[in-house]
Amino acid sequence: MIHIEYLLIVSAIMMFAGIYGFLTRRSTLAILLSIELMLNSADLNFAVFNKMLFPAGHEGYFFAIFTIAIAAAESAVAIAIMINIYRIYKNISVDKLEKMKW
Repeated sequence: MIHIEYLLIVSAIMMFAGIYGFLTRRSTLAILLSIELMLNSADLNFAVFNKMLFPAGHEGYFFAIFTIAIAAAESAVAIAIMINIYRIYKNISVDKLEKMKW
């Protein structure tokens, strides 16, 4: 059995790696992947805290499934936006985008 502290350490490392990637990357795809990493860290926290606080309950797992569904929808919308940006500018770098237009 894996200790809960180890899972929380892994989750913290995932969260900080996601934050670092979000703040330092210039590609919109890399930023999207960093956001997904942060959401997966939150999912892991939901499952770990559910196991720690309510061993017989399933609330944390339901929250994790809900955030996975939200992450899938967010990814679909973000990829659609990136495709449209690429069609217009032929580049998906954040530096090249100055403002969003209607």
